[in-house]
Amino acid sequence: MTGTRLQGERLTAGYEGHRVLSEVDFRVEDGRVTVLLGPNGSGKSTLLKTLARTLAPERGQVLLDGKDIHHSRTRDVARKLGILPQGPSAPEGVTVRELVCLGRFPYQHLWRQWSSEDERAVVDAMATANVAQFADRPIDDLSGGQRQRCWIAMVLAQETDLILLDEPTTFLDLKVQVDLLELLVRLAHDKGRTLLVVLHDLNLAAAYADVLVMMREGRIEHGGTPETVFTATHLKQVFDLDAHVIRDPHTQRLVCVPTLAGSTTSTRIDVGLAHHAPTTMIPP
Repeated sequence: MTGTRLQGERLTAGYEGHRVLSEVDFRVEDGRVTVLLGPNGSGKSTLLKTLARTLAPERGQVLLDGKDIHHSRTRDVARKLGILPQGPSAPEGVTVRELVCLGRFPYQHLWRQWSSEDERAVVDAMATANVAQFADRPIDDLSGGQRQRCWIAMVLAQETDLILLDEPTTFLDLKVQVDLLELLVRLAHDKGRTLLVVLHDLNLAAAYADVLVMMREGRIEHGGTPETVFTATHLKQVFDLDAHVIRDPHTQRLVCVPTLAGSTTSTRIDVGLAHHAPTTMIPP
């Protein structure tokens, strides 16, 4: 049975009197990539922010290694948990290396200045995120995908086992999104990191998640493996989306194909797969 170091119990949270989460229980499985899916306003980012300690819950608690995260010291939490918020920004003129060095802030004190251990962590993080070649360039000069890798490198420099990312692929080209998700999966599967990621793209979520969680109206509707969660029935219930769920004949990954008005079932399936081997339909 998979363990968990981070969990929320009966979380109720929102903004300025507007409740978003209602009595949510949630466990982040260790060593896995957990993806949160849901329509806009469903509570995905609110849940992530509450788990990350950037939003205090109205009721309930978040436990990190058995301790209430909202009653823990910021520096102690930052040594265990890294977060990449949605749309991060850096001061003008900051170089990639300077940005990644910020990831070492939990380890800096008046009596402990920059060390060889800090230097090693920064070098390793830039290498893992494949941004070492940009080290001396201003981050503003890079493409969107390159900048996002730099932000991920900053989080990696914290050397935390838990990483939370809020829509890290938004506004990026598909190839860049895939490359970033491949990096995140390697962090979990090869490096033993635990990742919680908010995504919008249904098919990318199904392709890369170990654990898929669907939210709607501030509650968790479904959670489990993509095989059990990513079904036509659940997509209709959560997203009001009419679609078929099929299996790609080459990768065996699940893919949803939206229903086109006025099309027959055979046409909907065959149009996109006419030159492939027969495709298995996944039952609702």
